[in-house]
Amino acid sequence: MQFDYLVVGSGLYGSVFAHEAKARGKSVLVVDKRPNVAGNIYTEEVEGIPVHKYGAHIFHTNNGRVWNYITRFARFNRFTNSPVANYRGELYSLPFNMYTFNKMWGVVTPQEAAARIEQQKREAGITEPGNLEEQAISLVGRDIFEKLVKGYTEKQWGRDCRELPPFIIRRLPVRFTYDNNYFDAAYQGIPVEGYTRLVENLLEGIEVRLNTDYLQCREELDALADKVIYTGPIDGFYGYRLGALEYRSVRFETEVLDIPNFQGNAAVNYTDREIPWTRIIEHKWFVFGRDKEGKEFPGTVISREYSSEWKPGDEPYYPVNDEKNSALYEEYRKLADGEEKVFFGGRLGEYKYYDMDAVIAAALEFCDRELP
Repeated sequence: MQFDYLVVGSGLYGSVFAHEAKARGKSVLVVDKRPNVAGNIYTEEVEGIPVHKYGAHIFHTNNGRVWNYITRFARFNRFTNSPVANYRGELYSLPFNMYTFNKMWGVVTPQEAAARIEQQKREAGITEPGNLEEQAISLVGRDIFEKLVKGYTEKQWGRDCRELPPFIIRRLPVRFTYDNNYFDAAYQGIPVEGYTRLVENLLEGIEVRLNTDYLQCREELDALADKVIYTGPIDGFYGYRLGALEYRSVRFETEVLDIPNFQGNAAVNYTDREIPWTRIIEHKWFVFGRDKEGKEFPGTVISREYSSEWKPGDEPYYPVNDEKNSALYEEYRKLADGEEKVFFGGRLGEYKYYDMDAVIAAALEFCDRELP
């Protein structure tokens, strides 16, 4: 054995573990099938603008340990996520707040807004929400559901809202204030030099082999290390022997535009069903439109996001945690529990929709248990 640990995948989970293992005197090899580190948080410069290649990533957390940890490896700016919803040319605030309620209904007090939502919930006859549609109406009423939730959600998940579990939308922020900050988090921001540099700092001094598909050369790689930290798809690890877990995938159309401002905001969600993309990201606004020297970018870069059903060869993004897939994952997890030298972690390894801070927290907790 040349290494104590083989880490499969250089996303946040794998990179945090690799860093901690090296810091505790362990030898580590990291492999990744992509030509770059950082997984889905990979950022690259286009016309000098840091572009989030695999979708917008805004770091946010209430976990002080995670914030203190990750800020050792990057300086974060003060970006606050305040997306806008576009419904057929009508613009609404996200998260749903008093600005949203005022534009939708003309109400001006929190009491009026809450009463309107309660009325629409009562008219829908909802007591215990049994699906996403009922959960959304309970949270924000039927009008907001129909305009700002239904079309977007059905594009994102490729399923009728009545076929989706209610927990998917329970994280939706709803406020009876004029606070436009989407995340209710004590700490929030984006690495000034991009996420790729953050991961490179985590992996400093660690051997990394890119363009290396673990599943294609598993026997050779397994022979190099005593233990394996696997952050790829758990069903892929087992050759899909029990069946394939379902994911939603995302594709991006990125354009460089010779104009200084396309939409005036980092993220605009398109919530009507007719427009095929779910949102447009204008990357320059993640860094307030300025380069590292403080000069304004003369042009801009936008990315349209299209949600689609995952198929082999696509990048899996969002686990479809419905009853069928959750039951299938549990069967794979039983197989994983029987592994003596392989540990599964991260979004794909645990078939879980993880925010970045939760990935880091899970990796650190695993380090606490695994590393002496």
